[in-house]
Amino acid sequence: MGTTSKGLKLADILTTIVIAVVFGVIYKVWGPLYEVVKVFGFHADQLIYGMWFIASSLAYLLIRKPGVALLAEIAASSGELVMGSQWGLEVLIYGVVQGLFAELVFSAFRYRRFDVFVVSLSAVGATVGSLIMDFYKGYIEALAPWNMALFLLARFVGAVLISGVFAVSLAKALEKTGVTQMWRPASKEDYDALNR
Repeated sequence: MGTTSKGLKLADILTTIVIAVVFGVIYKVWGPLYEVVKVFGFHADQLIYGMWFIASSLAYLLIRKPGVALLAEIAASSGELVMGSQWGLEVLIYGVVQGLFAELVFSAFRYRRFDVFVVSLSAVGATVGSLIMDFYKGYIEALAPWNMALFLLARFVGAVLISGVFAVSLAKALEKTGVTQMWRPASKEDYDALNR
């Protein structure tokens, strides 16, 4: 649906990298914002955590080929790292894990669905990847059960809203401008796939 070949072409890779660089800059700016939101308590910071997964969602929606979500997330986290992330090399490791889990969701649907449901599931997958890393790093294992439930709820909701719903809305807006025509002509099927 909307793709002519499964393999990545140079144009696909370069477009993915451009998307990732843009989000690498956003990720870098998002770090201090994330810290500011923490002061509101009740894990409000977790509601905006989903921004760190959006590169994979948007790249997949625009390029629609296997491997793009993983590549975008690795490249975006690399960009954040190069710009001096406050978390250091750890952002690259998170990017790999989050991108891999998002890519697994798209793979489960055989790279044929581009709707809010599948993209939101990929956000859930990336969230699971981030939580595995958080547990491994020892960041959240000491939370009381009620606090853990609030933490998880906020992170999953934020991920679905930002990397699911917002990513699809952003892809629709880009499709309507015609900017995506440069590398992938949009068909009626493409628009219909986004509206499912």
